[in-house]
Amino acid sequence: MANTPYIVTRGVVLRQTETKEADKILTLLTAEQGRISVIARGARRKGCRYAACAQPLVYSEWTLYQKGDWYYANEGATLELFGGLRSDLTAMSLGFYLAELTECVAAPEQDASELLRHLLNGLYALSALHKPPELVKAAFELKLLALAGYEPLAERCGSCGRTEVEQPVLDVVQGVVRCGSCGARERGTSLPLDGGSLAALRHILYSDPRRLYSFRLEEASMKRLGNAAEAFTAAQLDRGFRTLDFYKSLL
Repeated sequence: MANTPYIVTRGVVLRQTETKEADKILTLLTAEQGRISVIARGARRKGCRYAACAQPLVYSEWTLYQKGDWYYANEGATLELFGGLRSDLTAMSLGFYLAELTECVAAPEQDASELLRHLLNGLYALSALHKPPELVKAAFELKLLALAGYEPLAERCGSCGRTEVEQPVLDVVQGVVRCGSCGARERGTSLPLDGGSLAALRHILYSDPRRLYSFRLEEASMKRLGNAAEAFTAAQLDRGFRTLDFYKSLL
């Protein structure tokens, strides 16, 4: 080990898999290396020096070394445990969904600084700011998809070009906002919005990311935004998420 080059990086544990007697395989999201797999030997033992780091939804600084395609944990120091999640089952289950969703779009061995920042902000909004889960979920989904290259076109109607979109709908397959009359042909793939939810959608996509969760909506508008965001995510990624199913079962 004397000549082994070490890597110091910061990341969030997206997922853990228990293996052997006391080891874990961690799926870690880092800024520089992107999504990587880390073998944390002895992480399930009480005396392990990085046991606290090797938990899902914990942000830590890791010292790693690489052998072949695998990274191995050498040291770890927690930076943020997101304690507010661990005292609220609904918030924690939503946190797991945010992590699974991020893992789906994060590429291995590629820069993921924006994705990591987005995930940290989402977990912080749930844990420390206690933002409404339905608001965090919708905003996180839409902004994550935009960061991953699936940004919907929401500035104007995708058919007639008007910025004042009448009876707006979001075509979740084509990824465009249309007037209700313009989107009549795509009614099967379009979900209704209203003035409030369209304004929120534009805020999520185009405003300063640091203000991502700084909006409020009436209950009906929030429901429309949430339905559209979830359907858009499912349509674009073409898959379901078991963590989402569990989160919804709690509601």
